[in-house]
Amino acid sequence: MEAAMRRGERSGALGRSGGYGLVAVLVLVALTSMALSVAAQSWADAARRDKEQQLLRIGLLYVQALERYRRSSPGTDKRLPQELDELLTDQRFVGTVRHLRRLYPDPVGATGQWGLVRGDDGRIRGVYSLSEDQPLIAGAVRRPGLRLEPARRYADWKFVVDTDV
Repeated sequence: MEAAMRRGERSGALGRSGGYGLVAVLVLVALTSMALSVAAQSWADAARRDKEQQLLRIGLLYVQALERYRRSSPGTDKRLPQELDELLTDQRFVGTVRHLRRLYPDPVGATGQWGLVRGDDGRIRGVYSLSEDQPLIAGAVRRPGLRLEPARRYADWKFVVDTDV
């Protein structure tokens, strides 16, 4: 027995069960990794869903601000702004008139910049995301003050003032 111990061999119960502990640890690590990857995917989906909802909310804020700007135009010529900055401080009045508190970035776009929908006169009629990602909402979006047709990408959703009113 002494000779076997010197050569590095194990004897008894320890020698027979030593490999099972390593296998058990490896299985535990693999199961933990799988559980964490499922949780990470779930968190990523929830974050993307939240950004999509922010896009809809902010897009509606821009539509409402553009409509307020147009409606409050002095006189009978109801115009839309040339630039988004005009929604922050409307210079057409003696006092300060704000239609938006701040210019909100595009929550789903990589740069935060908005695409602008301009009318024939060059004035801003609406905004849209520059993101090419596919929306999670597959069908049409119908909310108070907001109607969007089904889209294959976020850039297809145009948040536009109805100028026919």
